[in-house]
Amino acid sequence: MKKFFQKLLNWELWNFYVLYLPISPVWFWYCLRSGSLWFFSSSNPTITFGGFEGEGKKEMYDQLPAHLVPKTIYILHDSPFAAVKEKVEKAGFRYPFIVKPDVGMKGILFRKIEDEEQLRKYHERIPVEYIVQDMVDLPVEVSVFYYRHPAAQKGTVSGFIQKELLHVVGDGQSTLQELVERHPRARFRLEEMRHRHGHRFDRIIPADEIFYLSYAGNHNRGAHFTNLHAEINETMHRLFDELSHQTRFYYGRYDIKTTSIEELKQGKNFQILEFNGCGAEPNHIYDCGMPLPKAYGVILEHWKALYRISRYNHVNGHPYWSFKRGLQFLKDSGKHFKLLEKFD
Repeated sequence: MKKFFQKLLNWELWNFYVLYLPISPVWFWYCLRSGSLWFFSSSNPTITFGGFEGEGKKEMYDQLPAHLVPKTIYILHDSPFAAVKEKVEKAGFRYPFIVKPDVGMKGILFRKIEDEEQLRKYHERIPVEYIVQDMVDLPVEVSVFYYRHPAAQKGTVSGFIQKELLHVVGDGQSTLQELVERHPRARFRLEEMRHRHGHRFDRIIPADEIFYLSYAGNHNRGAHFTNLHAEINETMHRLFDELSHQTRFYYGRYDIKTTSIEELKQGKNFQILEFNGCGAEPNHIYDCGMPLPKAYGVILEHWKALYRISRYNHVNGHPYWSFKRGLQFLKDSGKHFKLLEKFD
């Protein structure tokens, strides 16, 4: 009962649909105004469905500058494991590395692979095409939200946050289960933690040892965010303007690893892990004590920018998806993600 009231009083713990329900009429107003349920589909013309959901990571990586993304290869899930092993070795990968579905979201089936046996188990289990990717060892993980109207030369870096992966710190006495049950975030995700780490729940975590409960830097996977809005500078604006002009990514969020905040602010020493298109949430509303009305204001500001970008692109050669095409795509995407969740 205590957990229930804690979740009820903290809007950041609400279900996604509950959180967005009060402002959903604004979204449908944009649908009516544009004459399309899929008005957002034109926002990023070079990404399927504008990057709302169901887009493959390959199309995103292929458009970003090669030196700014980790080394990545693509694996067919029904390939013989011997062929997978050969491909991984030929590409020069060394353990550990990262694997994740090419079409994925919310950190589903995102894994750190420590050895060949883990790779074998992952390959035998995953039901879809996936990617093998260098594990980027840079110490700082951040997200940068950026949007630019296609007719404008300059855009806006609207959000900048640092991520801390969900983890517990051992005390030399408590079991992993006890640490999870005391953690301010993980205790609300006990079923998920039991599914992932139940076989280690009885393990005593040594004093000061960090045990990562998830390697996915998503809010819905329990990551903690620190708002860095005050750190946004002109160099960052120029950097993401340049990327936008090169890729025609007009609206979305970059997930990045870097050596330090200062280095990124100077446009140096960073790797782009992903670009999330128009389905990306402005995650800088979380973990900064923002009142719910202000958070709604931030979301609505971004929706307005999304509508204007999409409308311009629609008029200038990138029409909205048809109702039939969008509906079928969402149905197929829904089936895909249900399948992933089943194997996660």
